[in-house]
Amino acid sequence: MFQNWEELQQACMRCTKCGLCETRTNVVFGMGNPQARVLFIGEGPGQSEDEQGKPFVGRSGQLLDKMLAAVDLDRNSNIYIANIVKCRPPKNRDPLPEEQEMCIDWLRNQVTLIRPKIIVCLGRIAGMKIIKPDLKIMREHGVFFEKNGVLMMATLHPAALLRNPNNKPAAFEDFLKLRDKIEELGLLEESGAVRA
Repeated sequence: MFQNWEELQQACMRCTKCGLCETRTNVVFGMGNPQARVLFIGEGPGQSEDEQGKPFVGRSGQLLDKMLAAVDLDRNSNIYIANIVKCRPPKNRDPLPEEQEMCIDWLRNQVTLIRPKIIVCLGRIAGMKIIKPDLKIMREHGVFFEKNGVLMMATLHPAALLRNPNNKPAAFEDFLKLRDKIEELGLLEESGAVRA
């Protein structure tokens, strides 16, 4: 367990714990404000993320940014975004359970250092890994669960929304619930982010 953010990041960038390291271009450690009170967690990098070394920068990332902006959140100031696995699975397939297990300690260490008050899981795989193994994303998205004093919510993955645009309004409702919860808890003031 690293106590220092830079040391954690440097160690993660050199990781060779699983086979995904053999096909990656870049490790996608995460991005945002490490003091943020809200942490978003996806399942793993896709092709654009692998190329740029940043999470959610492709088409689904553009959609995510729009939804974040609509509720006064921004990846550069008041949230942090990370993934379950830090290297792209080949052909953007789902990360295998053993890959998730090999990689999860990096995320656990990030959570320990960030100490978020709210975790938002983007998609079914992240929700099942972080919130509960039997999470039903279509039925339980937008529902807050509490684990170890942290509120956790799953929402639909932006890539799934691009495939099924009819689900966008439901996902946007999740973001409105998130905004209400952030305001209720006074979290934006706490992370030093001042709203304009």
